[in-house]
Amino acid sequence: MRLRIPHRTPAVVAILGVAAAGLTACGKDAAAPAPQLDGKSVVIPLGTGTARVDTTNLGVTATTDGARYELSAPAADSLGTAGPVRLTGSTATWTYPDRALTVSATTEDGRLRVTVHSDRDGTLHWPLTGTDTATTALQIPRGEGLSLPVRDRFWNGPDTGLVGESLPLTSGLTMPFWGYSVGARGIGYIVPTDIGSSVTVKSADGRLVANAAHDFAARAGTGDYTVDFALTDASPVAAAKDYRAWVIRHGEFRSLRDKIATNPRIARLLGAFHAYLWGDGRTPEAVEQMKQLGLSKMWLGYDSGDDPMSAPAVTAAENAGYLAGPYDSWANAQDPATADNPSSRWPGTVWPEGCVHRTDGSAETGFGDRGCYLSSRALEQDPALYRDRYAAMTANGADSYFLDVDAAGEFFDDHSPAHPMTQRQDRDNRLDRMRWLAEDRKTVLGSEAAGSWAAPVLAFDHGAQTPISDRLWALQRDRGTWGRWYPDSAPKFFFQPVELPADLVTAMFDPVYRVPLYETVLHDSLINADRWELSYDKLPQQRTMRALTAILNNTPLNFVLDRATLTEHGAEMARLQQYFAPLHERAATLPMTDFRWLTDDHLVQRSVFGDGELNVTANFGTREHDGLPGGCVDAQLKGDKNPRRLCPAQ
Repeated sequence: MRLRIPHRTPAVVAILGVAAAGLTACGKDAAAPAPQLDGKSVVIPLGTGTARVDTTNLGVTATTDGARYELSAPAADSLGTAGPVRLTGSTATWTYPDRALTVSATTEDGRLRVTVHSDRDGTLHWPLTGTDTATTALQIPRGEGLSLPVRDRFWNGPDTGLVGESLPLTSGLTMPFWGYSVGARGIGYIVPTDIGSSVTVKSADGRLVANAAHDFAARAGTGDYTVDFALTDASPVAAAKDYRAWVIRHGEFRSLRDKIATNPRIARLLGAFHAYLWGDGRTPEAVEQMKQLGLSKMWLGYDSGDDPMSAPAVTAAENAGYLAGPYDSWANAQDPATADNPSSRWPGTVWPEGCVHRTDGSAETGFGDRGCYLSSRALEQDPALYRDRYAAMTANGADSYFLDVDAAGEFFDDHSPAHPMTQRQDRDNRLDRMRWLAEDRKTVLGSEAAGSWAAPVLAFDHGAQTPISDRLWALQRDRGTWGRWYPDSAPKFFFQPVELPADLVTAMFDPVYRVPLYETVLHDSLINADRWELSYDKLPQQRTMRALTAILNNTPLNFVLDRATLTEHGAEMARLQQYFAPLHERAATLPMTDFRWLTDDHLVQRSVFGDGELNVTANFGTREHDGLPGGCVDAQLKGDKNPRRLCPAQ
């Protein structure tokens, strides 16, 4: 179940309630003409045109303003002969008896909504998207988001870390939608039934297509599969605007302003950079050094090792106006006698009795082959286990908490007789304990690579910013290149600079392909920073690009620090933070209302926040554009006579 927030800020809904060209009034379109049967096809009103669903094979097309679009090719599976179509009000219903499937199609909020119910466990491979010959680009929310020209040679090749991978909509993408640019319009796809659903990007005849699938399973409660289709405009973020409107309409959006009203300490994140502290970086003297450097706002984290931030250091951070808190995980359990970190040690018989169990009764091996994944149901049965952990880890006065994994969307079916659980129940358990941290404990809560389902309970996330290529994980396992987990005071895994191979630079950091889908949907709901092992100084060749992106998207940079690093890079860090702070303080609680490319090569980009409260133009190229040098960014707050310029490399 998704978290539902009953109250909304009317102004926010008004600003972005109409998100995509072709959408009609909210709610089921009762005033629209009823669907019609045309031979073997169901014809349904869609915005200013019509959608046509072929009942023989689930192929979907749409016609509007005299143009025809293919929204889905026929299903990849054999469906058998369709039963008769029944028209009831605004809904058409039919069956595929051979597959025990029942399909309903209707119009809701100007979108075509198709729901498939199965009375039998199995998989449906549908919709198959991107097949329209006029398609030019695929937009997909991997991390922050990508817009991929469908005939791009690199993205149709073998080195993407994306193509050919089945992406669960709960963990492979940050939000359960994708979209295409097709001619002068766009097509958006939303899958509300994200658990059990996936999408696979493939190269077919040199073009990128995205094929969805859903696993029907009675035990998992995934017997229903819903896909919403929308005709949008041609903006590279149109599918994200459409999804934002959907989230707001369905009560699944909570604003950052609302969170700050509930917990005013969250306001300390506005204008703050983020940093994880190591060794002598966790001392009161290090905090004082940050203040002397001119770092006005900071979020300070530290790992859950045996040397946490001391109470005096936390007090110094509090007095400086910073936030401080531990990095913790409630998703791993190991034998306490041999555990490689304190967060994997649990009291009593949590190890091994609390492990997630597979169907064969074996324990689900933990991340990196370490211990096991710890069942959220096992902890939910005895919440004192994690509540005592929280109390111990915040006894130093910490007022923030980073709970790793919980928001990343990797859910488990647990077959243990002692704590059986479905993926849906796993998500509910994680929401409950994150809500306890955020609302009951009034903690400034963050988590990893937060999916949109978790946004209402979080103040910030680390990891949804960069579109991670799966090839990154192999590079990180190369300890000679990436760095090892020593010395304890400054692990090379975090501090050793790395030059990324060309394929990873293209897949993760080429501004030509990156688009702010995540920020379009959630900028004014939570604050999004990068992963802790992808700190700003870890990737020297990407510094300028990442600094420009941070200003363009109005999102903070993330660092790892000790005293030596502060001495070496502190002045540069402070220069960036002082530029960023006034922009973020004004715009962090506002929606990103526009994003566009200003040049055909996509290297000059513009973003707008609120009603023009902040306008940003970033030049990722090397040539001047309209007076803006390459490698520079101009940001103009409402009321400024002239834009504020930052050239990070200078």
